Amino acid sequence: MVGDEFEIVSAAEAGVSEEIPETGNTVYANSVQKAEYIYNKTGCDCFADDTGLEVEILGGAPGVKTARYAGEPANPDRNMDKLLAEMARRQYEASIMRAMGLKTPHATRRARFRTCITVILGGVRHFFEGIMEGQIALKRSGKGGFGYDPVFLPDGCDGLTSAEITEEHKNAISHRGKAVRAMAAFLRGEISPLVDARSK
Repeated sequence: MVGDEFEIVSAAEAGVSEEIPETGNTVYANSVQKAEYIYNKTGCDCFADDTGLEVEILGGAPGVKTARYAGEPANPDRNMDKLLAEMARRQYEASIMRAMGLKTPHATRRARFRTCITVILGGVRHFFEGIMEGQIALKRSGKGGFGYDPVFLPDGCDGLTSAEITEEHKNAISHRGKAVRAMAAFLRGEISPLVDARSK
């Protein structure tokens, strides 16, 4: 997506082989933390991203805990099991409250994936975001993709999960694809940068 004008090397190739800290409360904060860690250690212009799944009925969870929602070690199957169980419990509680005449938030299954990318060029931070809207399915479906793809129904995909659509289709609509394309357009000088107000 970035094109041939730029050479991209991995963190390991740049000399960062240790686990990079991720202690932020938001995916934005984590992307900044990771990019700054690499920049401060290597002095190289760099970028880092973080992604989270935000489910409305769960108050935005799993959010920054998306990869390890069911605990350590990270396990996609256990994460999906916990997600579906938590949503079923919340929806059941909401139905009981409504039956008792109590006011309750709408038990929606709406959700979104959010990717945040922080680019550091010469010590200045630039921020890019991509969002894929959709909802959580009642059960898993599909063999493609990774992570929560078998339970995520992107908007405009005729009821198919991210694990059932083609990789090309997913890349065209995904949160990460949108964020990377915005970053690439900025690096090519096609769009103005979004500079973090707290940049050095």
